[in-house]
Amino acid sequence: MRFFFGLAALAFTGLLGAAHPAQAQKTRSVPFSYLPEQGEDRYNQRVPRKTLALPDGSGFIILAHQSGSAYAVERYDADLKKQWSTTLPVAPGETVEAFGRGPEQAWVVIHHADESTQNLTVQPFALSGGQKGAPVVVVTAPARDRRPGVRLSPDGTRLLAFRYLAREEQVKALEGTLYDQKLNKLLDRTYDFRDQGDFFSPNVLLANDGTQYVTLLGDAMKKLSARRYPPTPDRVGIATAIPVMGVPVGGTFGGQPITIRDARFSLEPDGQLYAVALCANDRTGDLSGLKVVRFDFAESRLKLAEELPFAPAFLTEVSKATGAPVKNMADIYLADMLLTDSKNLVVVAERHFEEGGPELPVHAREIYLFGYSPFLTPTWHTIVAKDQVAPAIDSYTGIGYRAAAFGEEVQLLTLETIGGKSDLYLRRVQAPTGVLSAPQRLKLNVANDQQLAYVKDFTAWLGPKTIIGVSRPSKKSAALQLNEVKFK
Repeated sequence: MRFFFGLAALAFTGLLGAAHPAQAQKTRSVPFSYLPEQGEDRYNQRVPRKTLALPDGSGFIILAHQSGSAYAVERYDADLKKQWSTTLPVAPGETVEAFGRGPEQAWVVIHHADESTQNLTVQPFALSGGQKGAPVVVVTAPARDRRPGVRLSPDGTRLLAFRYLAREEQVKALEGTLYDQKLNKLLDRTYDFRDQGDFFSPNVLLANDGTQYVTLLGDAMKKLSARRYPPTPDRVGIATAIPVMGVPVGGTFGGQPITIRDARFSLEPDGQLYAVALCANDRTGDLSGLKVVRFDFAESRLKLAEELPFAPAFLTEVSKATGAPVKNMADIYLADMLLTDSKNLVVVAERHFEEGGPELPVHAREIYLFGYSPFLTPTWHTIVAKDQVAPAIDSYTGIGYRAAAFGEEVQLLTLETIGGKSDLYLRRVQAPTGVLSAPQRLKLNVANDQQLAYVKDFTAWLGPKTIIGVSRPSKKSAALQLNEVKFK
C-alpha cells in the first residue's frame, strides 16, 4: 500500500517550566510519495534520518522509498520547490545501508549479498543537479561473515568502510578503508582487539578530518573505553601512536554486581568524544543509574561525571510524573546526546516496549532529560510523561521523538494527542536550567486512525525556526504530504 504524508512536529507533555508564548507560524505542504519499509528493515532501521538539511541553508535532500525496487533521492529548496529527483533502483538481495551528504554530493550506500559474497557500494549524486556518479565498491566480505559497516563523517567529507574479522562469534579485529569526499582511497587500517579477551562490543565513529575513534564496551560489559586513530597512513617502519582511554563504570558496588545495560558514544561539535551508560544490577536486572564520560584526547584527560542514581527519590519523581507507582526503571533506552554552544550537555532517554509480540502495538512512554554543565556536573533532570501507541508496521517510524539543539535551547518534537487533538507538538528546553516550555501544537491535524500517519524519519530542522516533516492529515480524502513549518 502506498502512503502520502504531510509534516508533523513533535512535543513533550509533563513537567512544565516557564512557558514560551505561542509563536505565529506559516505552513507549506506538497504531495509526498512514500512506501513503508518491509522485512527486517521495519525493526532494524539502518537509515533513521532520511531528510538532510543542506549546510548553506538553501534547502534539503530526501531519500524516499517509492516502490519495492526503487528509492528516489530528491532535492528541495527552502520553499518546498522540488529541484530534482533521481531514481535509485534496488535489486533483489540489496538494501540501503546509509544516506549522507557532503559539500558537493549526496551518498547512498547499498548492501548487496549473494550466495558467496557481500559488499557495500556507494552511489554518489551531484547536489547541483542530481546526476549519478560512478558507483564505488568500498568493502567486500564473504557471505558467511558479519555484515560489513560504513561510517560517514558529520560534514560528509570522509567515509570509512569496514569488515569484521571474527572467531567463534567473537570479533577479533576490524579491517577498514578511509575515503575522501570524491571516494578516493586515503588509507587502509586494521583495528586489533586481541587484547580485549571475550565479551566486548566494538564500534567506530568518524570525525570530519578522518580521525577514527574505536569505542569499546569491555571487561565483561563493565568498562567504557575509546582509541583514537590518525587520519593519515602509517609510516613504514614507525609504529603509529594510538592513544587509549578507558574507565570502569560497572563492578561491585555495595555488594551488588553492576554492569552496562545500554551505552552510547557520540562525537559532539566541540570535537570531543562523549559516552553515556545506563547501568543495571546484574542479579535483579533493575537499572541502577546513569553515568556520563567525556574523553578529551587533545588534553589526554578523561572526565567521569557523578553518577545519577535511580534511587527511591528518583523513582518517586517518575511516579509523580506518570501518575502511576514505579518500583524500578525498566524498558529505558538511551537516545540522544545534545551539546549546546556553551557546552551544556543534555542526555535523552526514552521508555518504549512491545505489547507482547512482533505484530502487536508498540508503546513509547516517558522521555527522560538529564542536564550537565560544561564541567560535566549534573545540574538538572526532567521526566516528561507521554502516551504513544503505534501499530507494529510503523512503530519505529511513527512514534518516539526528534530533537535538535540551537544556541542554549533544545527543541523536542513528538506526535501526541493532547486535549483531544492529534498533532505534532513542539517543546523547548533551556539546557542550562532544564526549564521546559508548554507544548506548542503545529496545527497539522495528524490523522489518528491506527494507520500510518507520521513518518519520523523525515523530520529535520533547517534552522531554529524551520521544521520539515512528513505526515497525513486527518481528512479522509487527503494524501500524505511533505510539510514545512516556519515560526516567525
